[in-house]
Amino acid sequence: MDNYDKQILDIIQSHFPIASRPYEEVGKQVGLSESEVLERVRDLKKSGVIRRMGANFTSKTLGWQSTLCAASCPEDKMEEFVAEVNKHDGVTHNYLRENEFNIWFALIAPDMDAVESILDSITAKTGIKILNLPAEKLFKIKVDFKMNK
Repeated sequence: MDNYDKQILDIIQSHFPIASRPYEEVGKQVGLSESEVLERVRDLKKSGVIRRMGANFTSKTLGWQSTLCAASCPEDKMEEFVAEVNKHDGVTHNYLRENEFNIWFALIAPDMDAVESILDSITAKTGIKILNLPAEKLFKIKVDFKMNK
């Protein structure tokens, strides 16, 4: 990673331009063309430096319901279960853990009835029961990794 990559990462973590050509805007800030910024972002994603790009919204403010889910999934059913979970647009995170409840994921939907319907559907297709653990208190932690010091 060179200095340009670091500058791009500093910008896109929390200040991604809301513009018709956001990469052109980033390029203006760092002194590169739009195509050079796009190429660098693609390379950073391909190499695993960037895992995901997307907006974060507070689901409750939008009138939606979010919940944390946990499942105890046998290893021989893991691929099938994870594939079914990941089919749902409302799944925002999906993690494997070393625990009795070895798969954890976050889910958002228009309301709790929709959440329960999605979870029931996953259970019906996979046979795996899912714990629905809606937050009682929300904690949001914002983290930026400063690339240029």
